[in-house]
Amino acid sequence: MKQAIVIASGGLDSTTVCYLLTSQGVEVQPIFFDYGQHCAETEWAKVNEVLPKEAMQPERLDISDIFKGSTSRMIVEADLWREAVSDDDLYIPYRTLLFFAVAAARAQTLKVLNVYSGFINSNHAKEIDCSSTFMNGLEELSEGVGSVRFHAPFREKTKAEVVRQALELGVPIGRTFSCQVSSSFPCGACPNCVERLQALVKADIV
Repeated sequence: MKQAIVIASGGLDSTTVCYLLTSQGVEVQPIFFDYGQHCAETEWAKVNEVLPKEAMQPERLDISDIFKGSTSRMIVEADLWREAVSDDDLYIPYRTLLFFAVAAARAQTLKVLNVYSGFINSNHAKEIDCSSTFMNGLEELSEGVGSVRFHAPFREKTKAEVVRQALELGVPIGRTFSCQVSSSFPCGACPNCVERLQALVKADIV
């Protein structure tokens, strides 16, 4: 059986990737990164709740020391009753690059050749490391380093297209969690929440 590591966050995109791969007979090893995000426990609970039953037990990797001292509102939770949060406040430089580097190292250790993520070609102004250009460059870089290859099957898709595929695959969309600002409930206003809601509307779900 083919094997793959999937960077899983409990969100819609990465969960859908897991369902897609298991539907194709791929043995999926989900890995979850605790990078010190304030919603880590919520995300970890969702990873364990929403993944397909065919997936292997998810691994939790702690890389939180790297972002100690960060003022990003993805690390330091804002009081939404008293504080405004802008896109600038949510960006964490090199986070995605770090995810892929660690995932590749873990894959090499487990003798797995493929690493998948749910990253799409983001419209978020500050998420320059969630773009097709970034992913293309990452793949070119990895070719000269080792045998592990990166895959982002949704990088050319819109969020609405991912939602439609999730429906076809039976993904429990309503139980996934993607909020960047609140650790316990979707805030409805951060870039991820807005993009998700717009995609659900376009896919005629709400």
